[in-house]
Amino acid sequence: MAMQADLTTNETKATSTEQYVTFLINNETYGIEVLRVKEIVGMTTITSVPNSEKYLKGVMNLRGIVVPVIDLRMKFNIPEKEYDAFTVILIIEMRDFLVGVIVDSVSDVITAPGQLQEVPNFHVSIDKEVIKGVFNKDSNLIIILNADIMLTVKDLEVLAEINEV
Repeated sequence: MAMQADLTTNETKATSTEQYVTFLINNETYGIEVLRVKEIVGMTTITSVPNSEKYLKGVMNLRGIVVPVIDLRMKFNIPEKEYDAFTVILIIEMRDFLVGVIVDSVSDVITAPGQLQEVPNFHVSIDKEVIKGVFNKDSNLIIILNADIMLTVKDLEVLAEINEV
């Protein structure tokens, strides 16, 4: 059973926000707060949306709910890869609606050991502001994404229009 995020003890808050669903994009490990991930689904039919950004693959039907789907490879300017048996869509709660995020594969649910480290000054293919922090787990660097600012204001406007349909 998930803990409520508004509990007052620091220990409980740390426990509920330190767990991350990890996934791979281009052999790099990323993570997003486990409380943001509502479910993980295999690749399914995606209906394209005319005149949308290239990384907005379209919309999918999730049990009667229209969910916009973005490809994180394309959003982060990483070369496209053909979808395979490991490709999944993470259904993430972003602001006031659900968004499907296509990733190469899902890895695990992990607990970050203590505080996240700040993003070092190095060149990455994604906006540095999107990165909440990093940590090292078993000699692997895991990049934690900030779901609230992963999309631009323009992206959110487009997604809001899709959700109104």
